[in-house]
Amino acid sequence: MRTLPIYFLAAFAEIGGCFAFWAWLRLDKTPLWLIPGMVSLAAFAWALTYINTDLAGRAYAAYGGIYILSSLVWMWGVEGSKPDRWDGMGAALCVIGALVILFGPRGGQ
Repeated sequence: MRTLPIYFLAAFAEIGGCFAFWAWLRLDKTPLWLIPGMVSLAAFAWALTYINTDLAGRAYAAYGGIYILSSLVWMWGVEGSKPDRWDGMGAALCVIGALVILFGPRGGQ
């Protein structure tokens, strides 16, 4: 059951990389933030190649739900803004969808 840890690793790598650009452009941080940001984005892409599925599109589709949940965790833990109930309900729906995509029975394909 390595799939979910890989997805969370990929999500935080992507969010961290994107946040580096956000920090540079929106928070007036130095452009040097882009160096670890680019490394983090490369780690994100690399991590997704370890998802156990034959189809990249399915791996990316299921990743979307995990990304949404991880983004809210980032918002709370790094940016200090607690998700509200609507964030929680939306994330729950997305994660359920991601799990259906990833672990649903695939008879005859």
